[in-house]
Amino acid sequence: MPASQLDPPNASSAGRKDAEFPTVGMVGGGQLARMTAPAAMALGIGFRVLAADPQDSAAQVVPDTVVGSHESLDDLRAFARGCDVLTFDHEHVPTEYLRTLMAEGVVVRPGPDALECAQDKVVMRERLSKAGLACPAWAEVKDPQDVVAFANEHGWPVVVKSARGGYDGRGVSVVHAANEAATLMEQAAPGARWLVEELVEFAAEVSVQVARSPHGQAAVYPVVRSVQRDGICREVVAPADLDEHIAVAAQALALEVAREVDVVGLLAVEMFVTSQGPVVNELAMRPHNTGHWTIDGAVTDQFEQHLRAVLDLPLGDTSALAPWAVMVNVLGGDIPQMYPAYLHCMAHDPGLRIHMYGKQVRPGRKVGHVTVMGDDLQDLLERGRHAAGYLNGEITQ
Repeated sequence: MPASQLDPPNASSAGRKDAEFPTVGMVGGGQLARMTAPAAMALGIGFRVLAADPQDSAAQVVPDTVVGSHESLDDLRAFARGCDVLTFDHEHVPTEYLRTLMAEGVVVRPGPDALECAQDKVVMRERLSKAGLACPAWAEVKDPQDVVAFANEHGWPVVVKSARGGYDGRGVSVVHAANEAATLMEQAAPGARWLVEELVEFAAEVSVQVARSPHGQAAVYPVVRSVQRDGICREVVAPADLDEHIAVAAQALALEVAREVDVVGLLAVEMFVTSQGPVVNELAMRPHNTGHWTIDGAVTDQFEQHLRAVLDLPLGDTSALAPWAVMVNVLGGDIPQMYPAYLHCMAHDPGLRIHMYGKQVRPGRKVGHVTVMGDDLQDLLERGRHAAGYLNGEITQ
């Protein structure tokens, strides 16, 4: 499927500006945009994607794809001309460009002030701490001596994070001594900003998806438990097996965060469950890996909900469709061709829902996910893990 070029704009999208139903433009051509496309089709709205490459995950399946850079104001401006609302598959668009587009009349959701909290961990921590929302102890640091001063107060080890650019464990390091902090910071690009946080003792890592519309309607999904290894989410269980009061507190905290940062669209709030209650770890202002279970397991999936929110449509029902849903990420292994394994898994377990992203397989890269639902959690975990392991070559029978 050839992708259209930025200038001139795609004729089909230009015509949609006068159509009865609006068009949402998503900046970024990854798997989140790919999975948003079916939701847009079901809602009957127009959907465009700004992809960096014609072979990007979403560009392979979205007919109205434009090739361009999210780091070019001219590309963003040209893309926005075919859209009623601009939203995002990732958080990396320069906020100064978004402010320029808004001044020119483009509707941007979430807005740059909110998006900056997902782009910059220092900004996020400052905003949430000022509002009195539960976070780990933290401080902005400029050199290893600042890390040592923080650790002397809060104890070693500590977590050192780059303020910008980190995801899937990148830019996050557990540091046990001053020399480790020095090595880490010396290897960074000039001008990098850092923060240090206490290493939180937690009983579980959880995530809460919240949708919020321009006029303030909000909807919250069940709290889910995530399992992280090497900084990458490996599996998600919905709902998280928590005491009811803890789950309610986590949902309430996520709603407070959404209101405080004034997000419009989907917000994923990743949290630690501690002896003092849930505390905020990370934010993502878009559909999120920990919400993929909703495609098959909720009345309204997170991708449809995001579109509803940015268009100011009534938000959908967030109820689960089964007592349990398990989502296991498929990470690339040493087998470049997954289709034979895909066929095997479908035949072996017809109850599986396998979602592949059309990505080139590389070791450790997220290339798909498996979802399975039912009333026996242990059975679901075994089935989901077996399928993901077979797909990446860890399991051969």
